[in-house]
Amino acid sequence: MEPTEVSERNEPLKIGGWLILIAIGLVVAPVRILYFVGVTYPSIFIDGTWEVLTTYGSEIYSPLWGAIIIGELVGNLLFAFLGIYLAYLFFTKRSVFPKWYLGLAITSTAFILIDAYLVSIVLPEMEVFDSETIQEVVRSLFTLCVWSPYLLFSQRSKNTFIKVRT
Repeated sequence: MEPTEVSERNEPLKIGGWLILIAIGLVVAPVRILYFVGVTYPSIFIDGTWEVLTTYGSEIYSPLWGAIIIGELVGNLLFAFLGIYLAYLFFTKRSVFPKWYLGLAITSTAFILIDAYLVSIVLPEMEVFDSETIQEVVRSLFTLCVWSPYLLFSQRSKNTFIKVRT
């Protein structure tokens, strides 16, 4: 039996090959996002930054700041929890995993670009595509353009993610 063929008993293939790299990414991504949220957002609400940004009349007030910060916080938490769900679909070899992966890749890429655009409205003099944002965009586009097609079209993926909900 070839390593990309389903066994005679219609069992999914073991996680192997390039899927191991995807598995690592699926485990690391939610941890990385939750770490970022834990390091970034509490200080905004504790050290007075929130009040300065969202209080009418302050030097750097913008009516968009509140929506941007809350949107980023909620979006990042949502992506972290969806990442955990995606890992569940992956490790249980669910047939819907490749489509969910593609959906999350598209959504996260759009989220990064929309967030950068909104920040550019509030801070037009700031370089929106700094090294951190560029790194996130490249990571997101790589996921979208390399891993998503691999999951959707490779024989290995088709023979691994075969379990349907019963």
